[in-house]
Amino acid sequence: MTKKTAKSPTLPPIEVDASRRPPLGMPPQLFLRRYWQKRPLLVRNAFPGLVSPIEPDELAGLACEEAALSRLITHDRASDGWSLRSGPFEEDQFPTMPDHDWTLLVQDVDKWDPDVAALLDAFDFLPRWRIDDIMVSFAATGGSVGAHVDQYDVFLLQAHGQRRWQIDASDNPPLDFRDDVELKLLRQFTPTHDWVLGPGDMLYLPPGVPHLGVAQDPCLTFSVGMRAPSSAELIADYLDTLVAEADEAIRYRDPDLAPPTDPNEIDATAMGRVVEALNALRMNDPDRLGEWFGRFITTYRSAGQAAAPAQAPSLIQLQFALSQGATLQRHPMTRMAWRRASKGAVLFASGQALPMAVRDARALAAAERIDAALYQTLGERGREAVLVLITSGHYVLPEANADEYNDHR
Repeated sequence: MTKKTAKSPTLPPIEVDASRRPPLGMPPQLFLRRYWQKRPLLVRNAFPGLVSPIEPDELAGLACEEAALSRLITHDRASDGWSLRSGPFEEDQFPTMPDHDWTLLVQDVDKWDPDVAALLDAFDFLPRWRIDDIMVSFAATGGSVGAHVDQYDVFLLQAHGQRRWQIDASDNPPLDFRDDVELKLLRQFTPTHDWVLGPGDMLYLPPGVPHLGVAQDPCLTFSVGMRAPSSAELIADYLDTLVAEADEAIRYRDPDLAPPTDPNEIDATAMGRVVEALNALRMNDPDRLGEWFGRFITTYRSAGQAAAPAQAPSLIQLQFALSQGATLQRHPMTRMAWRRASKGAVLFASGQALPMAVRDARALAAAERIDAALYQTLGERGREAVLVLITSGHYVLPEANADEYNDHR
């Protein structure tokens, strides 16, 4: 009798063509089940015919802005040395740069450029509150940031020129870092896959996959990164909230105290009381826990914030402006999300929590703009929330001073 050997599971393909079904080449449910946080995927023609919505000189200009988060990384091939400089940069710096081996990276370009932000609509198969930003990098020929790993999911979309990507998709890649450079570069990198991506191609990488990208010619790459707070970041903010809201009357108690065997010992009974005291502080109420997380995740890693206007409109002024055709525009730095509560829902706007009906919370969380038609569909609490959001700077009336608005982008 022949003994049957167990078949190893067949892995899904690591490369697909999305010409007929952009941007993933498959239904989102299939991508999430087979690849999301499990396996890298190269998607050819994820954005067929893509023309970059931003030019290299525009990116360089943005890197000169005080409020923009920008970095300049250069590589000395002879010594394998790397240097890192942070912006803002002077306008006359970039024309003097060499034609090879450097990369300019600018974070949160989607907050500055509406055409770049429009690309996020293609990623609506993911919760919007999970998406952090679109980082745009310009690299001269040979430009790179070195072999590294990210601790979050990322979609690397080639927008202009060509970039060579190498990844190590092995099960247990070495993750030790070099100690001779200020960047977190891998000491050892052995690629298992090697591709050259052109405009419209996209590489998805789960957290922890070593990768190296090198510009084959002057190129632009868009990195759509996710928000992935560490457990340490979660617990730190959670504890800060618990401490701030703690009731001083809740203390360590021992009404059942008995004479100890050894007065110097912290015994098991005492530790049980410690656990009871700590448990009394926990957010056992789902609404309270949900409000904490909603506030946290809509402010996590925020590159900037909306500023309250010098003079906010009254409710009557707001309603009149909308009736005259005005449209409220959401501030680009404002992050929104919503969740169901035991009664209705809560809308979160960059750390603010506003209770309202589920229908209103869903509508406002999705509304980049609010016009009279949308406003009329809102209930009383939803309309009140709109005024609060304007007063906080999260929505801007067209009459608002443009310079004041731009100063806080």
